[in-house]
Amino acid sequence: MALTLENVPGVLGRLATNIGDAGGNIFAVAGFVAKGPIVERSIVVNCQSVAHQQVVIDVIANTEGVTLNGWYDRTFRLHEGGKIAVSGLSPVGDLEDLSMAYTPGVARICNAIAADPAMADEFTIRKNTVAILTDGSAVLGLGNIGPKASLPVMEGKALLFKEFAGVDAFPICLDVHTADEIIAAAEAIAPTFGGINLEDIAAPKAFEVEEALKERLDIPVFHDDQHGTAVVVLAAVENALRLTGKRMEDVSVVVSGVGSAGVAISKMLLAAGVGHLVGVDIDGVLFDGRQEFDRWRQWFVEHTNPGGLRGSLSDVIGGADVFVGVSGPNVLGVHDLERMAPDSIVFALANPDPEIAPELCAGRVCVLGTGRSDYPNQINNVLAFPGIFRGALDARATAITEGMKLAAAAAIAATISDAELSPTRIIPSVFERATAHRVAEAVHRAAIADGVARV
Repeated sequence: MALTLENVPGVLGRLATNIGDAGGNIFAVAGFVAKGPIVERSIVVNCQSVAHQQVVIDVIANTEGVTLNGWYDRTFRLHEGGKIAVSGLSPVGDLEDLSMAYTPGVARICNAIAADPAMADEFTIRKNTVAILTDGSAVLGLGNIGPKASLPVMEGKALLFKEFAGVDAFPICLDVHTADEIIAAAEAIAPTFGGINLEDIAAPKAFEVEEALKERLDIPVFHDDQHGTAVVVLAAVENALRLTGKRMEDVSVVVSGVGSAGVAISKMLLAAGVGHLVGVDIDGVLFDGRQEFDRWRQWFVEHTNPGGLRGSLSDVIGGADVFVGVSGPNVLGVHDLERMAPDSIVFALANPDPEIAPELCAGRVCVLGTGRSDYPNQINNVLAFPGIFRGALDARATAITEGMKLAAAAAIAATISDAELSPTRIIPSVFERATAHRVAEAVHRAAIADGVARV
């Protein structure tokens, strides 16, 4: 915010005190030299919420000796004009450059691709470009807000692709309502892209879209809400078990929330060797015969809960080694934690409010992970999707296989050495840049082993 302060003793101190008393935290003050009768400066104040922001503004505006000339929300300012842009790679400084980049030289490239379509993977942006495809029907924490309102999220995803793995990604927000419409749109734009990242599409539509596109397209299709989350959860579970000395095949796992993420997490844990897994949704424990499920959740009930347990989350949490929550806030209580197995592992991933307040877990669990950045062990998809697509693109893979996802999880887990491993460090920070490269290398190798690599 832009301020004018009277250059008299006490004004700056009064301003700082008033901001502090209102709960604001002064984050930055532009260079301050007091000369003349007034001082004009910009300050940055961190606030707790949008409502608190207005409280702080009113306090500043009413501070004696201070004039508030204007203010802006830094988050909105960051988004002005969007967060990504197209940048040219080839200079066009003279007629020779123009004749090669465009007509007539470009015709040679077009004819070469027409004769051999695989050349598009080498001589166009397909080599390094991913479509981030959504209908805005299930945006994290916001729900069905539609395609236009989801665009800032997709731009953010594209920014992370570039920042962490050098992948050029572009948001494609579709004003459609059915799985068939999304599928048709994805097929239509596929010639432009080397991969498709499905994002924030509601279940079961997300399952239908992914399944159809994996069958119809010869490029990687990956629903990050499902598989990115599952990869990072598996990495975290592997390291938590390494810390506690337990084995994957011996542990009992309870998953709260059996939507797209819950199903994908469960599939990966089962593929990694978990022997006993039970899922719980808003209506209680899932068991075969409880009701008529769609075919994806029917797969889930046929491959989990081998003992046919019934009841609520509290009824099945006793003796569990691992809890994974991808549901909603406050579904897990302290009494539930106290009934889990010794050295219990809790991943409460609902965001922004987890399944149990982290403070309640202190001294009651061995390892705690959340989806939040203000607690240790953040389960963040950024650890997975940039490296997975980097590896898939480098391999020119035709698909992303289960082997590639398992390899990605193993690579993330392996970034934490035995010496580093602790209850508050079972997975790397998203800012440990080497992680994406290790994931990419592991995914590339797995693509070759699984027979889907063209390079």
